Amino acid sequence: MTPRFNSRPAAWTREQLYGHADGYLAALAARDVSRLPLAEQVVFTENNVQLMLGDGLWHTVSAVRPGYDLKIADVQTGQVAWFGIVEEHGHPSVMALRLALAGDRIAEIETIVCRKVDFSPFPSTETYLAPRPLMLADVSEAERRPRERLVAIADGYFDTLQLNDGQLFTEFTDDCDRIENGLQTTNTAIDGYPIAALGCADQFRLGQYVYDDRLRGRRFPLIDEEKGIVLAGGFIDHAGKVVDITWTDGTTRVKSPFFYPHSFVLLEMFKIVGGKIAAVEAVFVTVPYNMPSPWDN
Repeated sequence: MTPRFNSRPAAWTREQLYGHADGYLAALAARDVSRLPLAEQVVFTENNVQLMLGDGLWHTVSAVRPGYDLKIADVQTGQVAWFGIVEEHGHPSVMALRLALAGDRIAEIETIVCRKVDFSPFPSTETYLAPRPLMLADVSEAERRPRERLVAIADGYFDTLQLNDGQLFTEFTDDCDRIENGLQTTNTAIDGYPIAALGCADQFRLGQYVYDDRLRGRRFPLIDEEKGIVLAGGFIDHAGKVVDITWTDGTTRVKSPFFYPHSFVLLEMFKIVGGKIAAVEAVFVTVPYNMPSPWDN
């Protein structure tokens, strides 16, 4: 539950960290790893698998779309994250990126690339056009919270989601919305998914997500205090045991979309204003059930 690197007096600036993210994306678009300022030892993962840098998406990327450009930075720990869209041979995918620096060189590269597979609604690249203004805005001094409190609020979201039974272990603003792999899944209409009509808090109060058995391997490596955003990593484990769900209203019955064991690996941003979660944005992909993380070491 603590950042990978200990907090220290700010040694980086937002501009420097954003510059590293932009430089990484430019090198990726050019498929040219040699452009990157790399530390002597670099850990690179794509979709929870450690690879040699230059493998995976580096072989297939054809463009980094300029429209969606959501960046956050942690000047205390020297980390920067980016959510946006990449293309592989013209096919778009939603991507999350986290970089960690050692001095002025990149030491950690964590990526999740959500590609269109099977009949999943994800990714929804046609709706992922520009970041919400709320995600880009700074939080006023009066509405900011200390780093430890921001992590606790984000962790409370995972406690609420795990075996969701209607209890809330964190607070939400009334207009909180969640975007998953480019698709808004709150306060909207999605065929066959009636819970999408409700807001963040009301969805949880009805116990829709009781099928989320475990929120495992929780990490909070990046905290952007100015923007009030926490970046979390981890897994959602689905055992597939719960198929028939009755909401806490006692009458509404729905089906779980998950009927076999698997896990989601995720990078997720939580926007926190005045101690409440005001927006959620996640990028995740399916991985084998109970798969370990290369970032646990």
